Amino acid sequence: MIKELFDKIAIKRALTRISYEIIEKNKGTENLVLFGIKTRGVYLAKRIAKRIEELEGVKIPVGVLDITLYRDDRQDVSLSNEAVVNSTECNTDVNKKNVILIDDVLYTGRTIRAAMDALIHMGRPNSISLAVLVDRGHRELPIRADYVGKNIPTALNEKVSVNVEEIDNKDSIELEKLES
Repeated sequence: MIKELFDKIAIKRALTRISYEIIEKNKGTENLVLFGIKTRGVYLAKRIAKRIEELEGVKIPVGVLDITLYRDDRQDVSLSNEAVVNSTECNTDVNKKNVILIDDVLYTGRTIRAAMDALIHMGRPNSISLAVLVDRGHRELPIRADYVGKNIPTALNEKVSVNVEEIDNKDSIELEKLES
């Protein structure tokens, strides 16, 4: 059974709140760069950047981060500069920038660890922060989000799905109980 926890309006409110928190914590937008983690994190990052632009009148660079080559469950892929360049899109230098990684759901922390590895491969930012729409708990690594849209405590036999209009034709957060 699938239960909708957030609708389009609730997601918009959460992303607006995250946008305000990013501006406040960073004391503005100077040296700020957003990186959306593929796939849904990219669309969330673009929405946050748009909201920050509406609030502050400043266009924030948004990069696309593909962490496939940095996952710890991928033993068969070697890291080469060519592969990294082809999988990540960013038109700005990350050196000495305040980077916000953006993803849809924070679970074990392994995706974020891989994202930090990919980002550091690109340069040396001043800081790396994490914004997620949903924190569902069950961390396997000591990683926490700096900006959270909603904490949703879950059981291990539950799945949290974030749907975005750009891919799924709707905005929602859903909780599904999986067969044990």
